Amino acid sequence: MRVFKNILKYLFWLGIVGTGIGGAWAFAIVLYFLPSLHQEVAQLQDMESLLSEQLEIPMRIYTSDNLLMAEFGEHRRTRINYDAIPRRYVDALLAAEDASFYEHPGVDIKGLARAAVQLINSGRIQSGGSTITMQVARNYLLTRDRTFARKIREILLSLRIEQQLSKQQILELYVNKIYLGNRAYGIMAAAEVYYGKPLAELNLAQLAMIAGLPKAPSSYNPLANPRRALIRRNWILSRMYSLGSLDDNSYEEAIRAPVTARYYPPEQDINAPYVAESARQFTLDVFGDKAYTQGLKVYTSIISEQQKAANDSILEGLLNYDKRRGWRGVEQQAIPLVEQQEVLEGDALAEIEATESGLEQVQLALQDPRAKPLEEALGLDVSYWLRVLDSTPVYGKLVPAIVVEAEAERLLLLKQGGELVELVPEDWDWAGRYHSPFWKDRKALAGNRLAGQGDLVRLQKTASKERPWQLAQLPNLEAALVAMKTETGEITALVGGFDFNQSRFNRADQAARQAGSVFKPFVYMAALEKGYTPATIINDAPVVFEDQQLEDVWRPQNSTGTFYGPTRLREGLYKSRNLISIRVLNYLGIGRAIEYISRFGFPSERMPRDLSLSLGSANVTPVEMTSAYAMLANGGYPVEAHLVTRIENAEGEVLYQAIKPKVCRNCPAEQETINLAGTVYPLAKRKVDERAVYTMHSILRDVIDDGTGRRAKALERSDIRGKTGTTNELHDAWFSGFNGDVVASVWAGFDQPSSTGEYGANLALPMWIKFMEVALKNQPEKVMQRPEGLVTVRIDPTSGLLASPGQQDAMFEIFYKERVPQSRSTEQSFQNNLQEEGQTSPSGNAPPPEALF
Repeated sequence: MRVFKNILKYLFWLGIVGTGIGGAWAFAIVLYFLPSLHQEVAQLQDMESLLSEQLEIPMRIYTSDNLLMAEFGEHRRTRINYDAIPRRYVDALLAAEDASFYEHPGVDIKGLARAAVQLINSGRIQSGGSTITMQVARNYLLTRDRTFARKIREILLSLRIEQQLSKQQILELYVNKIYLGNRAYGIMAAAEVYYGKPLAELNLAQLAMIAGLPKAPSSYNPLANPRRALIRRNWILSRMYSLGSLDDNSYEEAIRAPVTARYYPPEQDINAPYVAESARQFTLDVFGDKAYTQGLKVYTSIISEQQKAANDSILEGLLNYDKRRGWRGVEQQAIPLVEQQEVLEGDALAEIEATESGLEQVQLALQDPRAKPLEEALGLDVSYWLRVLDSTPVYGKLVPAIVVEAEAERLLLLKQGGELVELVPEDWDWAGRYHSPFWKDRKALAGNRLAGQGDLVRLQKTASKERPWQLAQLPNLEAALVAMKTETGEITALVGGFDFNQSRFNRADQAARQAGSVFKPFVYMAALEKGYTPATIINDAPVVFEDQQLEDVWRPQNSTGTFYGPTRLREGLYKSRNLISIRVLNYLGIGRAIEYISRFGFPSERMPRDLSLSLGSANVTPVEMTSAYAMLANGGYPVEAHLVTRIENAEGEVLYQAIKPKVCRNCPAEQETINLAGTVYPLAKRKVDERAVYTMHSILRDVIDDGTGRRAKALERSDIRGKTGTTNELHDAWFSGFNGDVVASVWAGFDQPSSTGEYGANLALPMWIKFMEVALKNQPEKVMQRPEGLVTVRIDPTSGLLASPGQQDAMFEIFYKERVPQSRSTEQSFQNNLQEEGQTSPSGNAPPPEALF
């Protein structure tokens, strides 16, 4: 007994000493954190100010006609006042996160004790102990790192918050700030993201699902892990029932409710994700990270009607190409009917045990309500297939579907959304087996050879009421389109690929690809300024270049493999003859040509220093190509391609205004600026001879009338000019064309260059035509006015010299007045003219052994 009493006495004094030391430590801790604590608590004095400062407003991107294209910001958030919070959501939240919220002073002692044990055992705080008040302190005023010092400050700050604010204000702060997954911050945003409707319209099961997200927005996400989310939802409902928040009927109905969450993206008026991303990056470069939170309104030069036309033309062009090439196979094979279940972690098992329904009820609730009528019709439970389809993105309007039955003459498909679609052979008549870019089977495969049960395929909507769907597949080919105003450089439409969500790589301004013949007009322009005329005769004949560095020879040839002999320069360009282009560049000299071509905005460092430049071996982006053609279209004035025209803050104050060069044809040559509506703009200065520009317009019209761009005659306009382009081994297909107001370029090819099997006239031009049908609809024709110093005379088409009197096959040609031929055509004069033009084999630096055309 004496020993026992001594022990008690020892423990008593030890307790007193320990309490004193603990109190001293606590006092010291309070003193240490008090200065910063005062500063943080001061932020809580005005709750309205706190909310307005912390609840970020996203950046929004608009077209020129005020249609919303996108909004950017880490947070999707809509503020809600306490009085508007549904009572059942509050009950669910408190049951899940903080059942004693209305009783504690901001700190839950039991929870803190549990956190302390974790700290002792593991050396860090893992979970637990955080009341709603403590989460408010952490979300608004503290960092999220799990350190002892941060936890102490969080506790002290929570105690002060409870003194400063009411419980209702604390809850309001919490529900507006908490992160709930999928960029949703706050319960209003979560209701829109997961259910696509206002919070007030959610039922009890949906409110409980959202209440389960704060603990782990990824693990308990109903989109990513519906089984785990449903377990937590049912646990919360069970907690609400045990706490007296639910009656029997409400509980039974809610716990049996299926998972109805889907992803609902932010609403937009027009689909232009590549445009929106470019505008976002520009705004971020100007304003930094605050661009995401200050409610900036970014206005672009995009014309919504043109953008829709660009979207449709690229989509249709790529899908049509893909059908011409044939069936490559299903997107995913043999998806099982039953999901392979993951092993549940300990806390999930504990939550199941804490409910009366158990795992069996979870499995029942996971059955999609759309599956029941389908099961009666098919004899299969397709709940898992429906979830797979819900989570499979729609790319390029191609809807995912899973094969239910596959027969030779029939395919039965389960489409995203739960609809059954039956296809017959005419719905896949294009689907001969793919072999190469140049070869597919003429006969379409039988249905049971196209796909089998459980395979994932794609459906394309048709215009037919009788057969509304047809089989499709995601194309491998990519394409880009850029359109702009010829006199300002304002981009009016831009598409950077088949689907932004499939690939965010913007091929319109990030993919520098070989240009091929679409580049040739700029080489010929340099020759026109130096002294050539459209009637200059150039010999289209074989030529061999030796290259000592490559230890090889270059034998360029035309795309047809044929040589055509003496040819006028005009014909050489509009028929895209390679040998003519090479001799034109050799006449110019590579250095002179590069200096001239760079005036059109092409980076000189990307120009190859050899004769392959004449065939378009330079790497160019579609934006650069369109800018160059805009300069060609407007008479030789350089324009700066741009997308963002102005940026306003949330109050409408203009923070940025695009000040780009303007074209003014009637302004004096010495004038440097022009005042338009109170804004001073620099004047663009012509950089090339307008006579050469007009002459090139004439030749590029021949491309449409008699050359590789003949398909564009379908537009039935006389003001269209343009040029096709195709590169070595058919890797890249181009068309660039314009009238006086609009210029557009289309590129198509594979991201990893390989043969498309088609020329620019067959692949890129149809997309350009479909776009221009809309861009030029109801627009008057507009062509360049003929400048002074040009004359038109009759020439002999064979020699390029003046036609003889009464010559039947004579034609009209444009000349600088000082370059009109001085002699008439005879056989001898033709031979002399050919010799005078210096048609000897070029020498010097030989280009690499390529055959661009």
